[in-house]
Amino acid sequence: MNQIGAENQTSITIDDAMSESNELDSCYNCFQHFVTNGFSKIDESSFEGDIIKTSFFSSLSRNPQISYRTKIVAIHKNSNTSQCWKIRAHSFGVYAKAVADTRGGDANIKYAWYGASKNEICETVMYGFSWRKHSISVSPAKHGLDSVLCSGVDGSGVRHLLLCRVILGKQEVVREDSSDQFHPSSMDFDSAVDDISSPTRYIIWNTHLNYNILPCYILSFEAPPYLSEPKTIKPKTWITFGTLISILSPFLDHSQRASLEEQYTNYLEKKITRPQMIQRVRAIAGNQLLSAVVKLYTNKIN
Repeated sequence: MNQIGAENQTSITIDDAMSESNELDSCYNCFQHFVTNGFSKIDESSFEGDIIKTSFFSSLSRNPQISYRTKIVAIHKNSNTSQCWKIRAHSFGVYAKAVADTRGGDANIKYAWYGASKNEICETVMYGFSWRKHSISVSPAKHGLDSVLCSGVDGSGVRHLLLCRVILGKQEVVREDSSDQFHPSSMDFDSAVDDISSPTRYIIWNTHLNYNILPCYILSFEAPPYLSEPKTIKPKTWITFGTLISILSPFLDHSQRASLEEQYTNYLEKKITRPQMIQRVRAIAGNQLLSAVVKLYTNKIN
């Protein structure tokens, strides 16, 4: 038992080697995807950023233990000027007018939250909602918690919500078990809700997804970890610093090897801590090489 404890103190895991670089890359790549697809980052202290932030936290106000521990990371606004998005926005406007004409002058347009995994958000930003099978469920602006719970944590610990404009028109109530329904029950309705008087879910049918819902903003945030489903904990694979240095050495030049050996000596003499040693190994070898070497070692012994 003591040997295991001592080994852990002089070792590095694949998590240690990859955590920081993966988190930064994941967050950067995700935001870069948003920007590439026409969403520009806005300052949360700006007028519209402040409105979105206030609306978001207001929607969590019934759960202060979650609200207090939630932090906004970024807000991106749909600034897409591509022909495809112009057509989508135009279709949204045309359909809103058609619904208003049919429903006594009111298209019943609302803002709503949509939560999903990072990949789903990225796919929606790129292709819209039309690839869904039956329907999508979005949360009214003041009931964002359900969408928060539906959002997935990406590799950097960040979740993402879409804030959309939705054309609700005339609504009907649907049962919880109506998962196979993909269109209104009759031409008298345009969308559905779980409760007419106090809805917590708006349901947009597959037949209306191309023009009934328009993503306007992406809110990226960090939330308490207990919102996530418990994950299976995999046993860690340890590699001693001595072994790691011997594997890294052929890929390093003379000065890098000397620096690494000096840091290792400092570590053995307790002049630096284990976290400091990990950071210095990362700084000398680089994240890419370190991650590749630890992965290779892990795959070899497992």
